[in-house]
Amino acid sequence: MSSISARLARGAAAAVTAGTLLAPLAPGPAGAAPAVPRAAPSAGSPRPSPSGTGVRPLTPGVARRLDTAVRKVMREAGIPGVNVGVWTPGQPDYVRSFGVADKGTGRRMTPDLYLRIGSETKTFTVTALLQLADRKKVGLDDPIGRYVTGVPHGGEITLRQLADMRSGLFNYSEDPGFFKALASNPRRPFTPRQLLAYSFGHPLLFRPGQRFSYCNTNLILLGLVVEKQSGQRLGDYIKRHILDPAGMRHTLFPAGSEFPAPRAQGYTRQTAHGDEADATGWNPSWAWAAGAMISDLGDMRTWARTVATGRFPDGRRMVGAALQKQRLAIPPAGSVKGAGYGMGIFDVQGWIGHNGSLPGYESLTVHLPETGTTLVVLLNTDTGYRSQEPSTVLGEAITKIVSPGHVYRLPGTPAR
Repeated sequence: MSSISARLARGAAAAVTAGTLLAPLAPGPAGAAPAVPRAAPSAGSPRPSPSGTGVRPLTPGVARRLDTAVRKVMREAGIPGVNVGVWTPGQPDYVRSFGVADKGTGRRMTPDLYLRIGSETKTFTVTALLQLADRKKVGLDDPIGRYVTGVPHGGEITLRQLADMRSGLFNYSEDPGFFKALASNPRRPFTPRQLLAYSFGHPLLFRPGQRFSYCNTNLILLGLVVEKQSGQRLGDYIKRHILDPAGMRHTLFPAGSEFPAPRAQGYTRQTAHGDEADATGWNPSWAWAAGAMISDLGDMRTWARTVATGRFPDGRRMVGAALQKQRLAIPPAGSVKGAGYGMGIFDVQGWIGHNGSLPGYESLTVHLPETGTTLVVLLNTDTGYRSQEPSTVLGEAITKIVSPGHVYRLPGTPAR
């Protein structure tokens, strides 16, 4: 496959291969340790942290160091623009916009801009599934074949294995036919069943539950389950049961390529010849339940804590206590200590959340329960830098300053 198809085949949030946790939206390779659940910290109220493991006070000097670090990464990685937010209870907020939202006009980035959030969509889709499980509309250990017909080994693969990325199904976005269809016309729409067809022509990669393999196919199936058992379109369910109760008025699940203003233009080299293109108007339906959503900095700040705690901002439970506890028992997703993936969220060195990437955009939304700190990074390019996602490089640079005891470093990436 060409370089663009290889890029599309990488994981949008956490793909593990040979112990490497990758990062962005179109899914990922495989091959890691068996799923052995480990204890996860409660994501509720902040707890006192041992000396050296918490977050640094956000003094003016620390803020200046953050400014310098972000600008350095932007310069080295060629990032046009980025919005960054760091929030810790009892500390000053750090909210900054750097660079440009539109390279053609020079329009500056601002915190209110809409950007695509890629695989962060997975956190919403799996949350919807957990809500249905709370209401006894589904069972997490039910086979997917009970809800969706035509799934290879559908009587063996469970909803839990799909949410945990341990189904063994082939990732449709690694299929050459899918790549050809998408690359030939990135504005074309795809239906969920069309996406699944690219996957179902391939054999299982491994027996269900045997190991971890980041896979967008899993989320397409879970999106169909949510629709069938709720009687609503996935985007409508997420708005009514997740976004509205959370007060997230600037987050949406587009039906097609619609993209509200004000927005940042998104720049990518995921083109046939590797030339840079403006991907703002490309249709994200190819990612659907795995990566089609749009948001802004303020809403993702809300979501980081909401998904990590399982509670809406007003204190009501978004996900029942028992299922939230299961969600936070995040199994390891590779051989590197401190990194795991399960139930649509990851834990990377104590940071709980997700990241996302699709042509033109990347995001990182994480919460550190130990101190109640939230970090959100939204940027308008997905072009890699030294074999790393730009959101990962920014996340590492920021956390080395803010939380030196919890540096957001994905396994396999070199220290900087």
